[in-house]
Amino acid sequence: MQVSEIMTADPDTCQPTDSLRSVAMKMAEGDYGSVPVVDDGRLIGVVTDRDITIRAVAQGRGADTEVGDVMTPDPICVSPDTEIEDAADIMQEEQIRRLFVTDDDDRLVGVVALGDIALEEDDDLSGETLGEISED
Repeated sequence: MQVSEIMTADPDTCQPTDSLRSVAMKMAEGDYGSVPVVDDGRLIGVVTDRDITIRAVAQGRGADTEVGDVMTPDPICVSPDTEIEDAADIMQEEQIRRLFVTDDDDRLVGVVALGDIALEEDDDLSGETLGEISED
């Protein structure tokens, strides 16, 4: 089974020039912990609730700070035709719980989370992946 079959297609995104306030409101409304950052449709980063806390609030930056100033650049991506087992291996290796899915032009087409894998694959794969991610 491929990532394209279980990913969340067309996820909410933000621009690097959006304010932290606007992306925090988007996170609150959608109950997200992260939002992909796109520029002209191409994925350039991700902003997480942790980015906002550590790179903005803890450093005294205001709510009008631009997302591009605190985002994590170059998130880990896979293509839509990546096998789910391979995506789980990448999550384990990189110690992450979600992967961004991009096309050949680096345009964001979806997001696949550990929870998506858990719903579709056997408990052994998702449990092993979570165990590897949770290790220090």
